[in-house]
Amino acid sequence: MNLTSKFTSVVTAALGIAALAVSTSQPLHAQSGIERLYILNCGEGVAGDISRWSPGVNEGKSMPFVDNCYLIKHAQGWMVWDTGVADSIAAMPDGQKPSDPRATHWYRPKTLASQLEQIGVKPADVKYVAVSHTHPDHAGNVEMFPQAMLLVQKAEYEWPNPLGVGRFKPEHPVTKLEGDKDVFGDGSVTIIATPGHTPGHQSLLVKLPKTGALLLSGDAVHFKSNWDNRGVPVGYTGQDQSRASMARMADIMAKENAQLWINHDKAQRDRLNLSPEFYE
Repeated sequence: MNLTSKFTSVVTAALGIAALAVSTSQPLHAQSGIERLYILNCGEGVAGDISRWSPGVNEGKSMPFVDNCYLIKHAQGWMVWDTGVADSIAAMPDGQKPSDPRATHWYRPKTLASQLEQIGVKPADVKYVAVSHTHPDHAGNVEMFPQAMLLVQKAEYEWPNPLGVGRFKPEHPVTKLEGDKDVFGDGSVTIIATPGHTPGHQSLLVKLPKTGALLLSGDAVHFKSNWDNRGVPVGYTGQDQSRASMARMADIMAKENAQLWINHDKAQRDRLNLSPEFYE
């Protein structure tokens, strides 16, 4: 091999090593298939007494609440996170009044179905539907997506219903989780087990290419001061679990430099862009 050939071989090898270094140093989200996230209006209401979520604080004080759902577009398919209060409430002029005046009086100004239609997504297009938990303001429209794989914690799925019936239709396809779940296998959308509010409560970590990391709270926390003070109501199924879950959420937020999007916090939601606008 002459000197020129040797030089060419060395340069080629060096370039190959450099290219490998660049390819392996790319951040995970740059290689993931996540494209965008929509915030859907899945309910508006008034919580009659917010001290239910902050014991000893704000006794008798009411607060406007919102109910968010999220639609995620990924190269592998669409995912819906939480489904809000039932679309049928939109036809009730006075909304859905709670039996307990301290609870939330829900209205449905827009249906989930109409918002999906506005952005050109059919329920049959949805590959995954996941709910933070099985309370009706989060699971009210699960059966709008009968073919979608339901992603729910096993503890939540099997939690006895006081009405004596299953929390989901037995024929709905389901993956019963026992902990965290990387939904698409690329680290862009991860279900995080955060039990306490209910036995199988879960939150969602989403890593968007431009917006960055978001942690969608579910009902692990209800509003900002509730989070700041780490309030844990007596009505939760696991108070110690709830405290541990909030501590874990804080650790994840620090590690991922993630924003916390609190599901029912109207003040925060009013600063965000709702569908048909989206986050990338």
